[in-house]
Amino acid sequence: MSKHRLSPAPLPPAKRLHNLSECSKHSRIRLTFDNALYDELVFCIFSHLSWIDLCAAQATNKNWARLATDNALWKAQFLKVFGSRLRGARGFRSDGREVKSLPTRAKTQDNKVEEYKDWKWMFRVSSNWRKGRCSTEGVSLLHHTPIEQSYQTHVLVCGSTTIIAPTFECVSPAIYLIEPEFKLCCRSTYENTQASITALALDQSTATNEQTRLACFISTGEFSVYSIDHINPSTSSRKSTYTPHRRTSRVTPILQAVYHHPLLITLSEAFCLCIYDLSSDRVTLTQTLSSYTSFPPSSLVLSTPSPQTYKLILIYALPVYPAHWSVAATELMIAGPHSSPSPNVTIASSSSYLVSNEPSPLTILSTRTARALDVPQGWVDDRKLRYLREQWGRKVTRIADTQSDGKWVVLAPGDSFFEQATPTVPASSSGAASLHTSSSLYSPTTLQLYRLSLPVPSSVSSSPPKLTFVRSLNGQLGPISSLALADGRCVSFGLNGSIWVWDLEAGSGSEVASPQPGLTYSDIGLWQSRVTFDERRIITTTGRKIETRTFDI
Repeated sequence: MSKHRLSPAPLPPAKRLHNLSECSKHSRIRLTFDNALYDELVFCIFSHLSWIDLCAAQATNKNWARLATDNALWKAQFLKVFGSRLRGARGFRSDGREVKSLPTRAKTQDNKVEEYKDWKWMFRVSSNWRKGRCSTEGVSLLHHTPIEQSYQTHVLVCGSTTIIAPTFECVSPAIYLIEPEFKLCCRSTYENTQASITALALDQSTATNEQTRLACFISTGEFSVYSIDHINPSTSSRKSTYTPHRRTSRVTPILQAVYHHPLLITLSEAFCLCIYDLSSDRVTLTQTLSSYTSFPPSSLVLSTPSPQTYKLILIYALPVYPAHWSVAATELMIAGPHSSPSPNVTIASSSSYLVSNEPSPLTILSTRTARALDVPQGWVDDRKLRYLREQWGRKVTRIADTQSDGKWVVLAPGDSFFEQATPTVPASSSGAASLHTSSSLYSPTTLQLYRLSLPVPSSVSSSPPKLTFVRSLNGQLGPISSLALADGRCVSFGLNGSIWVWDLEAGSGSEVASPQPGLTYSDIGLWQSRVTFDERRIITTTGRKIETRTFDI
């Protein structure tokens, strides 16, 4: 009788063979613990065990270790414990773009490479994420940067490569690639001009991990597009450079950007959106949009619902009377350079953006806006009044950061260390206005989780876009410095050095790094910390210090 054929996995060779010829040669077989049961029966028994029992069974002997590590067993365990939804790589979301599964590993069999998912490895990494179990490695940038200056460090994760860019001013600002180590200079075209790197953006349309495009923005308003080769960084080169005709606040400095070739969208410090067409060798500014009700902090999410249509989701801070803040989201549908939009398309009146020039090959099709604090129209009954009071109780005096992945929106309230709240005092006889504080429900250590609903517009009347409060995320001690969010997973970096990972679907969180003793808020606030992550690691930057926490252990 032939033994059970295991699913493809790098397992040890079979210990024994069950067949009739062997049985005929040995009429009397010595019964042992190892050969008492056929592999098929042991495999069937293992299919009813938990993952803890499977790990314990591997220590019995080599044969049981071979069977207990079968890929089909661990696939069933993964789907049972973590559900049928696979985590995607950072930058891939479920709002129209392809959702990629976790990285696969290649197995060589008969000189043929076969792609398969290592479900046990995926189970181990996902379990480490849920428990906050990781290894930590620190890197210092003291040899790259001046000691006397305070600055922040931009960080991007692209496959196995980490891209960092310090923001201090110098004649020749540079981008550094770690593993393999390489340096790209981003010198300004203006001779002997001090400049600093203000933003980085990776091309989301790159299909391979060997080469990708990177847009780098400097404080003079210029930006360059580089072609980066991860395998051989020395072949990386600058493809194009854009210099604005006038250095106005509308185009400089650029604080955020998203890039999906040939579309590049930038957000300036004055909160102006600029849309660039990079389909040819020449960079073309096609649209400029302004807002009078949108403020930082903000985040940009770019996706492609169809090959010729782009969807941009902008999350930003919204002022609330009298001196408070809430969060809002605006969706912009953009026609690609090769599509044919209708000439009668107008901008939705609900948007706070105004187009400032004529239509172009990259054309805004429509805009929609959803607000977390929305006053109901008409008469207000008890139910609407109760709902309005709940919204009003979630307003904050300061927003530290807000991030989105296209489906979830997370708001991190600011800390009173940066903006001391003053108790409310009665108005004086001269009519001076009273000073206001936050609601009693406000807490600088509690994250606010919202669900963004953007129904597809149709000819029939469809429901309006909504930004609905879901729950508060409690557990992290201390105010938040920065957030990173992708594919339903959020990482929050606290001012006290603590790091938490949140599963937004389940609403659960786990501590990855505990607060650092002796660390004051002023230490981190001086350096303006950043955090980013992918499916394997979390990378945090605090000034010159970079820490990488790896979950593949």
